[in-house]
Amino acid sequence: MSTLKIEGVRGGYATAEEIVKGIDLEIRARDLAVIIGPNGAGKSTFLKLVAGLLKPKAGSILLNGEALPSGDAQAVCQAGISFVPQERNVFQSLTVRENLEMGGYLVRKGLRDRVEAQLERFPLLKGRLKDKAGNLSGGQRQVLAMAIALITEPSVLLLDEPTAGLSPAAADEVFDLIRDLAHQGLAILMVEQNALLGLEYGTRGVVLVAGKKLRDESAQDLLADDEVRHLFLGGAAAAH
Repeated sequence: MSTLKIEGVRGGYATAEEIVKGIDLEIRARDLAVIIGPNGAGKSTFLKLVAGLLKPKAGSILLNGEALPSGDAQAVCQAGISFVPQERNVFQSLTVRENLEMGGYLVRKGLRDRVEAQLERFPLLKGRLKDKAGNLSGGQRQVLAMAIALITEPSVLLLDEPTAGLSPAAADEVFDLIRDLAHQGLAILMVEQNALLGLEYGTRGVVLVAGKKLRDESAQDLLADDEVRHLFLGGAAAAH
């Protein structure tokens, strides 16, 4: 069973800037952990530190007990962690098939089989293989972005705002797919601005405020918590 363990991670975008201020977190296979919090809380920065896109000032990140290289996105990906950013997560001028093949640049061996596996997982892409990614709907582009990330067959998937800009119906469809991925054994750590929707689908909720972890418990417990509902879920309206 895959385990991602994050210990005391601190960091930001510049030497003197510390946006994330010492976070401990453990994510296991089949977890769908949803990070919520106000704007500027450090949610996306934290994901980029875990993904190796930013180098932590302090702390360690371990996958299955093995420490990951600090600030080395390629090594992190090869170790088994894939990251889907909120923006620029597909090559819009390339076809769907070309995008999937680009996802395998680190693992050329068996690429055809890996692509076919994702087409079986996400059938809606099958009929769009020759279409430019830029011509897909927002929801379809998000599905393609996840398929690209899964070409490397990771054990951990990091998602930054996967439903940003999507219609409510498309957001539900994307979350259904994400939940299925967790059920299939992936460990998923996700930032989601729509806190209510994220917690409704997630198994765990993590609240970040000012770069620190304030809460980490079951998503259902956070949904039922008056303080969390008032601060992040729109008050009583979020009780549905």
